[in-house]
Amino acid sequence: MFYLGMDVAKAKLDCYLLTQLDPLKGKAKVVTNTAKGLADLLAWLTKNHIPHDQLHVTMEATGVYHELAATLLHDAGVCVSIANPAQVKHFGQGLAVRTKTDGVDSQVLARYCAMINPAAWLPPPPEARILKGFLARREAILQDLLREQNRQEKAQSTVTPELIHQSINDSIAFLNAQLKKLQSQIDDHIDRHPGLKNDLDLLQSIPAIGPQSGTQLLAVMHMHQFNTAEQLSAYLGLVPVERQSGSSLLGRAKLSKAGPSQIRAVLYMAAIVATKYNPHVKALFERLLARGKSKMSALGACMRKLVHLSFGVLKTQKKYQAEYQNA
Repeated sequence: MFYLGMDVAKAKLDCYLLTQLDPLKGKAKVVTNTAKGLADLLAWLTKNHIPHDQLHVTMEATGVYHELAATLLHDAGVCVSIANPAQVKHFGQGLAVRTKTDGVDSQVLARYCAMINPAAWLPPPPEARILKGFLARREAILQDLLREQNRQEKAQSTVTPELIHQSINDSIAFLNAQLKKLQSQIDDHIDRHPGLKNDLDLLQSIPAIGPQSGTQLLAVMHMHQFNTAEQLSAYLGLVPVERQSGSSLLGRAKLSKAGPSQIRAVLYMAAIVATKYNPHVKALFERLLARGKSKMSALGACMRKLVHLSFGVLKTQKKYQAEYQNA
């Protein structure tokens, strides 16, 4: 097996083909982060007698800029891994790598690929990618609407010309119309795909998981591969992180808050509802409060419980059962 590290940027891809691990030897190649650039990379690999089905490429998850490279390389028969940037950073520190450049990062990724052998990545199905795009657009419009509503409130509290009031009102009306249209498109898209529709129905069988939190969880769980509920919770930043060392450092455990913050915000509101109407979450909330946990700490545990319940209904393909007892 051959190993290649790829440092991804918006405009270019810094690649390092590992030919020898100790001492480190390899070949560097920089291509544009475009379909043509990736075609040039594949041609360069062929010229160097590297079969595509014997190549393992590792890159970091960098927003959306890694998606084109990962998808096209996978389609070409290359084994692709998407690494957690924090894990790669700590790996590089363990190797005593202090220089920070794109070229050096690609070397670290190549060594990480060869020594750690990360799991292969599989591209999400097209319908999941489309749903993710719809939800991202809806979130953007919601943020625009919130800003316009704040401007409207400010204008109403000051001496503002009528033309400005009308402009703000027109903008709010337009954004509301866009939201309504986009929500209709999201609903139609889910209805056209039985897998998405079935899983959304399962998620919404959980008390406190409604259309908004359900579609957010649906997109995440169809876009990524999670083997356990703990992995899903960690991705959403809902696992507790402790800080303790000897007797000098003893901090309260806090949520890691890694991953998408907008989903945590939706889950927070769902958890508040769940403490009243979801029997499993309500029992957990009351038990933690009785043990002296703060309300915010207990709500964090409730958010995590909702995620575990969501993972469970999709894994078993069975609707939520209020009478189910954990072993």
